[in-house]
Amino acid sequence: MSNSSSITQFLLLAFADTWELQLLHFWLFLGIYLAAFLGSGLIITAIVSAPRLHTPMYFFLLNLSLLDLASISTIVPKSMANSLGDNRAISYQGCAVQLFYFFFFTSAEFSFLTVMSYDRYIAICKPLHHGTLLSSRACVHMAAAAWSGGFLNSLLHTANTFSLPLCQGNAVDLFFCEIPQIIKLSCSDSYLREVGLLVVSALLGFGCFGFIVVSYVQIFRAVLRIPSQQGRHKAFSTCLPHLCVVSLFISTGTFAYLKPPSISSPSLDLVMAVLYSVVPPAMNPLIYSMRNQELKDALWKLFH
Repeated sequence: MSNSSSITQFLLLAFADTWELQLLHFWLFLGIYLAAFLGSGLIITAIVSAPRLHTPMYFFLLNLSLLDLASISTIVPKSMANSLGDNRAISYQGCAVQLFYFFFFTSAEFSFLTVMSYDRYIAICKPLHHGTLLSSRACVHMAAAAWSGGFLNSLLHTANTFSLPLCQGNAVDLFFCEIPQIIKLSCSDSYLREVGLLVVSALLGFGCFGFIVVSYVQIFRAVLRIPSQQGRHKAFSTCLPHLCVVSLFISTGTFAYLKPPSISSPSLDLVMAVLYSVVPPAMNPLIYSMRNQELKDALWKLFH
């Protein structure tokens, strides 16, 4: 038994015990990481280089792509390096930094998904007020609030989590450092502070989710009133990618954290962790580019 003052490193969960499977994990994560890097990089470059994409929707999408790239870069390279070097260790400070940045980027990403639903609501339900309600200054303020909120939220949770006394060893049951895994190592009732903070964050998250749902209910009601089929198709084409990204982000994370204990197992927990931490950043660029003709045109011009 050891306390937190004597812990200098944590041991992350290994994907496999054999070298062949570790190598397979490395190449699989490398492919996912390169796909995410290429997809987000192309979207960022297309939006920056195309003046016609300098609108609120694409400004928020640019921020979302930056967050996708940052979040996957926080956990995947370290996991790949551990597999290639047959090493599970991460330093105490490295674990704290990884936890902080992952929580920061995912919190900010959910904030941006909420802001993007508001943008779609204004664009479709109140088009005459779009320029006023979502001016350049308002967009910058919303983006700054999303980044700042994610930073402060993550700073508070990270500081509180790593102030807990740890005496349940140093083995983390996940391939990256995350708050629930560190709490499991705590041996004091003070962990209730962090549980309370997580409950508050969950309530805020459900509030954002409720806002997104209400926004899309209003959006779909407005779209169904559009007389022309072409107009309905155009409206849906700008909303469906965002709705798919929101569904992927929320469904994987919610199931990972709220699944019944009766169906929990190390293998299932590992798969769900990959689904909510690694897959969304790689899938988001593909989802946004598939049905967005303006973005596809900008990418086409970029290549030619």
